[in-house]
Amino acid sequence: MSEKKRLGMLPRVLIAIALGIGFSFFTPEWIVRIFVTFNSIFGNFLGLIIPLLIIGLVAPGITELGTGAGKLLLITVGIAYLSTEISGFFSYFTCNALYPSVLGNSPSMMQQIVSDSVSIQPYFTIDMPPIMSVTTALITAFVIGLGLTFVAGSTFKNFMIDFRGLINVVITRVIIPCLPLFIFGIFLKMGAEGSVFAVLGMFAKVILIIFAMHIFFLIFQFCIAGLIAKKNPFKALWNMLPAYATALGTQSSAATIPVTRRRALLNGVDPDVADFTIPLCATIHLSGSILKIVACAYAISFSLGMPMGLDVYAGFILMLGITMVAAPGVPGGAIMAAIGLIASMLGFDANMQGLMIALYIAMDSFGTAGNVTGDGAIAMIVNTIKNNQNK
Repeated sequence: MSEKKRLGMLPRVLIAIALGIGFSFFTPEWIVRIFVTFNSIFGNFLGLIIPLLIIGLVAPGITELGTGAGKLLLITVGIAYLSTEISGFFSYFTCNALYPSVLGNSPSMMQQIVSDSVSIQPYFTIDMPPIMSVTTALITAFVIGLGLTFVAGSTFKNFMIDFRGLINVVITRVIIPCLPLFIFGIFLKMGAEGSVFAVLGMFAKVILIIFAMHIFFLIFQFCIAGLIAKKNPFKALWNMLPAYATALGTQSSAATIPVTRRRALLNGVDPDVADFTIPLCATIHLSGSILKIVACAYAISFSLGMPMGLDVYAGFILMLGITMVAAPGVPGGAIMAAIGLIASMLGFDANMQGLMIALYIAMDSFGTAGNVTGDGAIAMIVNTIKNNQNK
């Protein structure tokens, strides 16, 4: 008898999204709370495992890169920051050109959001505080990885390689199998609460513009990566679609790391480079998030007649690119890291900040999907640079 073909990640994620939205229309709240409880526990588990995942993948990856790892690390950080900044300014100039004609002269798009909608809570939750923050995990991984390139012994290196194997078991046996159920629960809760769809309806035009910008910028990223790596950019982008779909459901760059890494390998990225760049970029490369933050902030500024000049937004975008590094790899992390700048540099009051958070969270999937898909392009560029160094 022939073995049954397993359904790939992309169709499983799409099915989970469709079922989550569909079931939300008739599923009783007590059942929804069961899935919300699972998502709460699984989300806490992800928070616990993400710092370990970063250390387990990044540190051995840097070590295996050899003595050139320090230079390659700086190159990767530089490329990620440049990509994030280009995305932010691209978003600003696009909004500046399109919003006046697309949004028209309506007095205000912000009449009211359904702020009093009932939030569905889990039956219980299990706290799993991580042993360190994402930033601490990254710094720890850098120190261990770079340090081991100068150590002659192999004991600790072998330990880190074994630790990577342990992390890979957790990824393949626990995280990836649970992701479709996690995604189903997210969309089931969103549909049952209803508030998200009110936000989506009010900002339909803005959402369409943001989605179009994301697609255009991803094509731009992969055209640059394809030119440098001498690969077909559209085939490489197509190979990253499962990562895009997974991020669309999980709303978390960090939770999508296993899928992003797998697709980067399919694009010809060396395993050691993928282990190094993908977890790193999941934390520091947020081109999709900054694009969306700038577009949402500009929409609110436009509708309320606030200052929208480049003199206001240039400094905001430059600082936002740095602040994004502090965004945790969890759903909505980028907007929470950026809210201080939004208040201090753009002058958003508490009500406008709440509106900004509501709009961002409603579209969190788009930004995260853009982030992780773009990580694949950066991995291709870094892989080419590393291979050229070794020639």
